[in-house]
Amino acid sequence: MKKVLALTLAGLMAASLAACGGSSGGAATDGGASGGSSSGELQVNIWDNNQLAGLQQIADEWSAESGVKVKINVVDWDNYWTLLEAGASGGEMPDVFWMHSNTAQMYMENDLLLNLDDYIANDDTVDMSKFYEGVVDLYNRDDNGSQYALPKDHDTIALLYNKAIFDKYGVDYPTDDWTWEDVRDAAAKITEAGKADEVYGYAINTSNNQDGWYNIIYDYGAQVITDDHKGTTIGSEQGKAGMEMMRQILEVAAPQTVVAETGTDSLFNSGKVGMITQGSWMINTFYTNENHDNYAWAMLPYADVNGNGQCDKGERYSAYNGLGWAAAASTKNPDACYSLISYFCSEKAQKEQAQLGVTMGGMKGVSEDFANAFEGMDVSAFTRIEEEGDLFFRPYTRNTTVWEDALQQNGAFLDAWLDPSNPDTMAKACENAQKIIEDAIAAE
Repeated sequence: MKKVLALTLAGLMAASLAACGGSSGGAATDGGASGGSSSGELQVNIWDNNQLAGLQQIADEWSAESGVKVKINVVDWDNYWTLLEAGASGGEMPDVFWMHSNTAQMYMENDLLLNLDDYIANDDTVDMSKFYEGVVDLYNRDDNGSQYALPKDHDTIALLYNKAIFDKYGVDYPTDDWTWEDVRDAAAKITEAGKADEVYGYAINTSNNQDGWYNIIYDYGAQVITDDHKGTTIGSEQGKAGMEMMRQILEVAAPQTVVAETGTDSLFNSGKVGMITQGSWMINTFYTNENHDNYAWAMLPYADVNGNGQCDKGERYSAYNGLGWAAAASTKNPDACYSLISYFCSEKAQKEQAQLGVTMGGMKGVSEDFANAFEGMDVSAFTRIEEEGDLFFRPYTRNTTVWEDALQQNGAFLDAWLDPSNPDTMAKACENAQKIIEDAIAAE
């Protein structure tokens, strides 16, 4: 078990830190406390400090009803999985914690999570059909059909831009009508005009797939992982077309050497980048920045595949992911754990987390207040894309990190990321990526 989880952890270290709240989120608030409790106080682990205050407020409401105290510990992303692995390998796991698409199958298949089937069957307040199907399915074990987590949230992606930079270099602001060609052209103008200031029009961390290049592949009609989780079309002509557009944007964007050294968010917040794409889980990073009055969000651009000058169905996609509230199979307080999870995932609490700006809900139709949670900043691009665009669930298979990590190495996309000047290099990378994913799935 420890060897299996150690291999998983190694993949996670190389995986995107951004996917659905995987930010560095701040240090542990209680020395990384992670052990389950038999004292009646539930230990809850999360990794995003931006969500702590809102979630603790909701947990305290449950405590007032149940009489059971809840201590939420914030543990940074890397240490979160290290501590969870240590607990799974013979130590103590937290009572309740977040699960992620990168690790869910591994933890479920090794019986480390509390089976929630009987609890759900006897819980009149939980209707699984009201949650986002992709998030429900993610935490449902393939071999026995059991549910091991309830959907905590879902997220979408939007385009963030700095109005001051656009004004300085005389470039029109992005709109919801922009195509990816518009992004490329605006980025080229800013990068050229901003040479003396070392300002770039666009930046993307290519290791952050969910908030980056995954979306453009789907816009052009391909899939990183097919709906049945048994294949990919990344090497198809549609996949190559999407990645060719990504290559053209990379040509006029901040070089990956610069991004690797500083990071897209830091580049943006320091006024060195005009545009980035980011997930709804990161809004607070920009909302709390001293320059936030200059920041604005637009819906993700679209791919005008049919050339009719308008966005049609299937031409504007946003990835979405969702964390799950799970409990340790070894917890000493399983009933209390489920009661807390059920409360977090109730319609009342799901609406409250949206109103508090914690995150959008895992339940459909409860997140409209999220767009109004950040006074002075319009973040409706994250909610409107659900009606005006299309969503796809963040691609995953049984061992996601195996192929996800391989796609970023030599023989896949690394050469094309580092030197985006050659279209043939990117096209070949798509073909190689096709084989890498197919081989990884076959080995699962």
